[in-house]
Parts: sequence; C-alpha cells; structure tokens
Amino acid sequence: MVHGMLGRKVGMMQVFTPKGEVVPVTVINAGPCVVTQVRVAERDGYDAVQLGFEQVPARKLTKPQQGHLKGAGTLVRILREFSADNPQEHTVGDVINADLFAAGQKVDVSANSKGRGFAGVVKRHGFRGGPKTHGQSDRHRAPGSIGAGTAPGRVWKGQKMAGRMGGKRVTVQNLEVVEVLPEKNLILVKGSVPGARNGLVQIRKAVKG
Repeated sequence: MVHGMLGRKVGMMQVFTPKGEVVPVTVINAGPCVVTQVRVAERDGYDAVQLGFEQVPARKLTKPQQGHLKGAGTLVRILREFSADNPQEHTVGDVINADLFAAGQKVDVSANSKGRGFAGVVKRHGFRGGPKTHGQSDRHRAPGSIGAGTAPGRVWKGQKMAGRMGGKRVTVQNLEVVEVLPEKNLILVKGSVPGARNGLVQIRKAVKG
C-alpha cells in the first residue's frame, strides 16, 4: 500500500468530541490521486509509486507530459512520488482516495509555508531587541553584535540575521486524523498544517508514529 497522497488545504474549523471537547482541525481536500508510474528497485534503483493530482485539459500539458500520462487514462497537473510497502501491488491507472487514511491514525503533513517577505530578526528569529532606555533611540529591533573582532575577523556562516522569511517546505509530524469523509474526499487533521488556503499539501503515514 502506498504511504501517502496529495491534497489541497481547505482551511480550519473546529469539531466536538462525544465528551463535548472542542478540537481545532484543518480540513484537507485529499485526492483523488491516480497512479501514473510504478518504480521498482530492479529497474529504477528504488521502490516508489508516482501519483498524479488535479485533472487538467490537454492544452495545459506538453506532448511529452501527455505521453507519460497516457497509460493512466487521465491528464493531471501535479506528480509526486511516495514510498509503498509493495509497489507491485499498484498498477498504472489505480485511483487512491481519502479512505487511504483512517480516524485515529498519525500522519505527517508537508507544504510550503506562507511567504512573509523580508523580515527583521525580531520577527524572523524571535530576538528580544535592544534596550528601550538609557539613550537608545534606534536600536529597539536591531540584532546587536554579529561576531567578534580580530578573531575570527568575519561573520560565521548561518548567523541569524534579517532576510526572507517563510516560503519554504515545512513538515509537521504526528498529526492525528480526527475524521475521514471519503464521499467528499476530505480529511480532518487535528491542529494546523503549513501553508495558505488552497495550498498543495502532501499527507504521509507518520514515520515516528
């Protein structure tokens, strides 16, 4: 069985447990995904299942892309590979739906975080900033010293400084699946997942679960 699938982040809401507890959940529109290629170690050097997501018209794809997807019987926009217990169990054209996961299961969700643009060290790294008194007038959100003087005489690589924030791949591990609605291709995951609404997410079986 394949270990993951693709989806889109719908947004957040809350659900109530039978005990009346409020649980914040993120709604993910998961699948349907179609198997577009099966990779095996004998031929490709590793085992994996390639899944396609979001159907598109032929004019949106190049001829080589259409040729690659010919066996799947459908044209899709996004392709990603996932590990599987036994890739040979899947054949090109198989459809993977939200019922791949079950309530109570732990999953890892990966997506691109929201881009925050150029940010200072207070917002980007949580620096406390400089003193607010004793003559300080323009150092309230400044980073302070970024290294020593003569030795080493340079700034170390990886020094926390101002720069572009967000817009990077982030993975949140061990999120609990609260509910699965296969008829609507929806998965409700406890807590928040990276990215903005309608962002592409990858849902995988938890590696540490």
